[in-house]
Amino acid sequence: MDVHEIVSKLIGPIEPVGETHTDNERFENLKNLTELVEGLLYDIDRVASNKNRAEYSMKRAGQHAEFFINEIGS
Repeated sequence: MDVHEIVSKLIGPIEPVGETHTDNERFENLKNLTELVEGLLYDIDRVASNKNRAEYSMKRAGQHAEFFINEIGS
């Protein structure tokens, strides 16, 4: 089981089905998921600030994080 599958099981379904009670629960799941993603993106953005560091490992991580952020912004 990978991280995506684990998070999906923890959060629960997010896709609305057109039934109010179920969709209300799924909307709460969606809000929880977007809150998690916001936090993760913030973490990745902090790592991206290392893109110009002299230390190879920090620069490599920063460049990877910046590339990811630029890709999802496209």
